[in-house]
Amino acid sequence: QLVESGGGLVQPGDSLRLSCAASGRTFGSYGMGWFRQAPGKEREFVAAINWSGSNTDYADSVKGRFTISRDNAKKLLYLQMNSLKPEDTAVYYCALSTGVVVATTAYEYAYWGQGTQVTVSS
Repeated sequence: QLVESGGGLVQPGDSLRLSCAASGRTFGSYGMGWFRQAPGKEREFVAAINWSGSNTDYADSVKGRFTISRDNAKKLLYLQMNSLKPEDTAVYYCALSTGVVVATTAYEYAYWGQGTQVTVSS
């Protein structure tokens, strides 16, 4: 089970940190990722991290502003979002992949959280 938290309403330029709490014994064995879906748009890749946290990848639209990290001991996944823009507004989902490496496509993920809303507006 994956449960996201940390979303909210912020102004452009603000920061937010999303968290994803995982249950089960397999958290530290698989890659994880963040995706987002804006109203009327398809779900899109945001960031991904491998099983150990040593490798990451980002969508071009968030590169340099967002940072993905994980704490396997605490079974937590994070997404630090800085310099937020209105176009970052979406429901953000964390997901657990089927492999150990960085995965950037939705079909590589087997388990999904329920999502947390992020709204960036002045």
